[in-house]
Amino acid sequence: MRQLTLGLALVAATLVIPSSATGQANDATTRFVEVATGYRLVPNVVYLRAGGHELLLDVYQSRTADGPAPTVMYIHGGGWTNGNKEASALTFLPYLEMGWNVVNVEYRMADTAHAPAAVEDCRCALRWIYRNAERFNVDVNRIVVTGNSAGGHLSLTTGMVTADAGLDRQCPGDRNRTWSTGTTSMADLQVAAIINWYGIADVVGLMEGPPGTSGNFTEAWLGSRSDRADVARRVSPLTYVRNGLPPVLSIHGDADSIVPYDHSVRLHEALERAGVPNELVTIEGGGHGGFSREDNLRIYGSIRDFLAQHGLH
Repeated sequence: MRQLTLGLALVAATLVIPSSATGQANDATTRFVEVATGYRLVPNVVYLRAGGHELLLDVYQSRTADGPAPTVMYIHGGGWTNGNKEASALTFLPYLEMGWNVVNVEYRMADTAHAPAAVEDCRCALRWIYRNAERFNVDVNRIVVTGNSAGGHLSLTTGMVTADAGLDRQCPGDRNRTWSTGTTSMADLQVAAIINWYGIADVVGLMEGPPGTSGNFTEAWLGSRSDRADVARRVSPLTYVRNGLPPVLSIHGDADSIVPYDHSVRLHEALERAGVPNELVTIEGGGHGGFSREDNLRIYGSIRDFLAQHGLH
């Protein structure tokens, strides 16, 4: 709770720029109160059982929404090998400040299940949102998926893979299992937009290239199976680029030593050729996250403009 309170204050102080110190204090207090009192948290909801594991998500539901509300599905990073949803709580505070619902998702790590398990899990989390949209006032036509690094990759695959890829088959859509909540849902899984923070666009290229400064996490995720190259293609966002995809905003530092900046450049170029609305925000000299306050202000300004441009904010 202490961490959350500090984070709320940080958002209020950094994302709103009033004209005077007095105005800043008043506005920061207003924003803090709006966020701190404007949500209810439903933690650790089981959205899937897979491989003997219960997979969990947290729902931050706006108390002020008078109907179906825009919702962000957040997926944490960590090279598919580490990280957790709890450590990401401060990252999506800007969406809470905007009055959105947030669904914060965990997924299976490499030491639990190799690829494509994490992709399957995130697709099933999206199915869970569809099934529970009425319960949590989610507008299924205004779901935005976002995440950083491996979470950026999973955001892209969650919003881009096709149904015939077979990565949704374990999701309880029409099978009302006793442990699963929500109504029957077999609608096509779609999102309204994807916000990709320096995510992996080409798993094949990452597999074949030299490891970055954080080590060869791709090897850990793909494992030693003989068809690993086919699996890598199956979970690469670039495999699924086509006309009709949701708008994509990518954010990437051009000095990233873990996920090469080239991933977002090639994704941007492929989306352009396919006629998909998309933008690439380049952070000059930026690494793998850890951007400056000024860069983050510019990034979130771009995110707000991007969402507004596509009728989502």
